[in-house]
Amino acid sequence: MKSLEIPAEKARLTEVLDFVLDYAGRLGFEKKELFQLKVCTEEIFVNVASYAYAPDTGLITVTADGTEDPLSVTLSFIDSGTPFDPLSKPDPEKNRPFSQAKKGGLGIFITKRMMDEVRYAYQDGRNILTIKKTIPPTENAHE
Repeated sequence: MKSLEIPAEKARLTEVLDFVLDYAGRLGFEKKELFQLKVCTEEIFVNVASYAYAPDTGLITVTADGTEDPLSVTLSFIDSGTPFDPLSKPDPEKNRPFSQAKKGGLGIFITKRMMDEVRYAYQDGRNILTIKKTIPPTENAHE
């Protein structure tokens, strides 16, 4: 497992993306999944940077853990900011036009769609949002 602890500031997004994408790339994730991880990481990090410590700033720890068989990466975003469970918000209505969607909630909705697992916990005064992406082994992979 690897981890990165930095100030939760939007200006630090590139460092977080580099950390996540480098880790997942070394495991063997390809363009499509790396793009999905990028979108979700950006959404989560920017939300923490924008709201967790407002109006102040604080630290965020991003951990990355993975396996090669099956190819899987688990990312956790940990902050000591205001307790907030983004999974408690209802998903947007399916039949409502995108232009009429309420502000907020779309990013976590997209994250839930792109990732195989999304969990939230509040432990020891810390928000912990964990996402997991797994690539199922293909039947012909070892032939």
